[in-house]
Amino acid sequence: MTAFSFHLSATDGAARTGTIKTPRGEIRTPAFMPVGTAATVKAMLPGSVRETGADILLGNTYHLMLRPTAERIDRLGGLHRFMNWQRPILTDSGGFQVMSLSGLRKLTEEGVRFKSHVDGSEHWLTPERSMEIQRLLGSDIVMCFDECPALPATEAEVAASMRLSMRWAQRSRDAFGDRPGHALFGIQQGGVTQDLRAESAAALCRIGFDGYAVGGLAVGEGQQAMFGVLDYAPGMLPADRPRYLMGVGKPDDIVGAVERGIDMMDCVLPSRSGRTGQAFTRRGPVNIRNARHMDDPRPLDEACPCPACAGYSRAYLHHVFRSGEIIASMLLTWHNLQYYQDLMAGLRRAIGERRLAAFTAGFHALRAEGDIEPL
Repeated sequence: MTAFSFHLSATDGAARTGTIKTPRGEIRTPAFMPVGTAATVKAMLPGSVRETGADILLGNTYHLMLRPTAERIDRLGGLHRFMNWQRPILTDSGGFQVMSLSGLRKLTEEGVRFKSHVDGSEHWLTPERSMEIQRLLGSDIVMCFDECPALPATEAEVAASMRLSMRWAQRSRDAFGDRPGHALFGIQQGGVTQDLRAESAAALCRIGFDGYAVGGLAVGEGQQAMFGVLDYAPGMLPADRPRYLMGVGKPDDIVGAVERGIDMMDCVLPSRSGRTGQAFTRRGPVNIRNARHMDDPRPLDEACPCPACAGYSRAYLHHVFRSGEIIASMLLTWHNLQYYQDLMAGLRRAIGERRLAAFTAGFHALRAEGDIEPL
């Protein structure tokens, strides 16, 4: 069996490009992971997601444990077979979703007791149970169970939460055990406080993980504060392991994160935006609902190879979206995922050729021009 490994092939400043090797295939980094929350990337077939260039998907422990349950997925052959995606899958631990339940959960040292948002049933999630669920799903990359405190929070609250997460990280490591071909990632916490980030990174390195995530960002602190943390946080983590920024993000967030040394990212934004009529293009976002597109025969982006751009006009996309047709979500989601994967491919090439500064300058210049005016 192919062992899990990470190989850097080039750097440009803090930015890196390389390859994660897994038994289910290679992941080119920097990588963007489309989110398949409930064992599906909404409005897309798995083969179509792969055609955009995606090497890996993200699944969600919280949602899958509630329905159809990890045990049922295991009996049916695991998540890869269940959702017909045979390449790598990363699953989050469920911690972020559980922490978002507010009044529906109770936190203790042992774990979190919470009520399902689906039917109100009560559940108990601990580091050990999270590892069990992710094992039943058959995840290639497993995330340790952590707490992500809601912002705003005091420094004392963030510190207490971070230290609890580090204790849970050790329990996650112990429960994960020895699983050749599968990887466990630790999650750095500490809010926007550098000393707490350093303490968290040191604790994770003592435990030892196959990869490391920068957690607790993209939760409302704003891009400037996020980039401020990313100016130092990735450098606290081992250089020979993948670095994953959770829940990011917008295209300019991604470019800025890659510039600062991040290797992996995920976000629901491209698929969610596709379902709400927003398309991402080289010149910035386009709201296809706007009347200005009603008679426009041009594609969303003339340089994009996706089916939405190759075969349909802005006028058609405007029509089917305003008419509530399912094809609107399908085409806009495909386009957005293609845009994100093309952006990642461009970043990988630029880093490999040591011309990242020129690439990012061009990226920002095109976006500053804005969307082209209708004919």
